[in-house]
Amino acid sequence: MDTIGPIHNRVSRFFIDVDAGNWESVEALMTERVHLDYSSFGAGEPVDLTPKEVTGAWRELLPGFDQTHHQIGNLLVESKEQKACVKVHATVTHFIDGAEGGELWIVYGSYNIALVHEGGAWMINSIQFNFKFQAGNQDLPVLAQTRADAKNKSG
Repeated sequence: MDTIGPIHNRVSRFFIDVDAGNWESVEALMTERVHLDYSSFGAGEPVDLTPKEVTGAWRELLPGFDQTHHQIGNLLVESKEQKACVKVHATVTHFIDGAEGGELWIVYGSYNIALVHEGGAWMINSIQFNFKFQAGNQDLPVLAQTRADAKNKSG
């Protein structure tokens, strides 16, 4: 039985849907609780959240960018029985058209993504980001948050 293809597709679908803002689809790719760890990027201690809580935080910031793009590569899939771990390199580009100080903020790192096979599908139950470095306009997240807050208040 080929497990690598479905696992690879699940991880790819996750990042594609995050960039497209398909939040319901993103939530459907995760287990009831997800261990989220962005501590290497200064986001505080790891937490266990529901899929809605995960996407809720992202919905409050990511719409402030005109575009985001997760370029993933070098996927290394290790699976055993009903569990899998995917290590993947990522370059995440954030874009705001005409932003003062530069239009791009790029974050480089890798992810360790754990999945479990349940209900006939591979489901993400842990996401750990491993920060390497960043480039571009590092003030762009503040501008994006301001723009997202305005969008959330009006819509």
